[in-house]
Amino acid sequence: MSLRFVVGEAEAGRRLDLALSALVGVPRSQARRWIDQGCVRVDGAPARPAQRVREGETLEAEPPEPLPAALEPEAIPLAVLYEDDDLIVVDKPAGLVVHPAPGHPRGTLVNALLHHCRDLAGIGGVLRPGIVHRLDRGTSGVMVAAKNDAAHLRLAEQFREHTIERVYLALVRGLPSAASGRSEHAIGRHPRDRKRMSIAARGGRRAATEWKVVRRFARSGVSLLQVRPATGRTHQIRVHLAAAGLPILGDPVYGRSGAKAEKLRSGLARPALHAALLGFAHPRSGAPLRFEAPPPADFARAIELLERDEAAP
Repeated sequence: MSLRFVVGEAEAGRRLDLALSALVGVPRSQARRWIDQGCVRVDGAPARPAQRVREGETLEAEPPEPLPAALEPEAIPLAVLYEDDDLIVVDKPAGLVVHPAPGHPRGTLVNALLHHCRDLAGIGGVLRPGIVHRLDRGTSGVMVAAKNDAAHLRLAEQFREHTIERVYLALVRGLPSAASGRSEHAIGRHPRDRKRMSIAARGGRRAATEWKVVRRFARSGVSLLQVRPATGRTHQIRVHLAAAGLPILGDPVYGRSGAKAEKLRSGLARPALHAALLGFAHPRSGAPLRFEAPPPADFARAIELLERDEAAP
């Protein structure tokens, strides 16, 4: 299968491996392997992973055939919202890791998908078959996975071009005076802690997040927000809300503790973030698809506790 892209303004000046990773929707390590194996050319010439790409250049890739997945299918229950020959949409529970990683070699969404779909394919790599996007382990909600190479490429393109509709619900510490807001801080790796993302990173990538207040719980100092990320950077919502002084309740990395937060953690032992809606064009037919998932029991219980506290005399 041959892939061809023209470098746009967003990718100009980036390393080839990073640009290719973003354009195709595969991990950087996989993009680098393709380049090292001679499968990638820039304007028809052999390429190097570290070379900088320029706007208007043509990137051509001939990915090698994917290796058989070394992962074991596991009979992990899935809440399937929709499924056809090209894709599957699920309501991911909080606590489920999307793909294998250090410390989580089994029990992931990928293992569950391999069992459910049987013939799951895709260019996402040996450890990420079918995965087009991801939700953090502690985040619940709607996710789509591809069941073949063509679907993976077309869905990845929609995510890359930010034509996907995504709506999240978040419980945050703070009572914003404004009814809505928007953050456009670039996001990159934290300058000291490489496991975290930050708006203070050098060379951060453009990111934009919009939010609006659904309800304020004045007694608890907590607000329920509807959040729409316009881009898809790692930890974007968590980083942008924390930078705005509205850290997500229960977030151990970007949040902050407090008496009310500790009280709520008895019913919500994870960051209070839920992917409530996902909309996109079907990769084969182009028909618009839109899927919603109501907040799970722990999230709903946290809201109930906040409402009870608000109504108390």
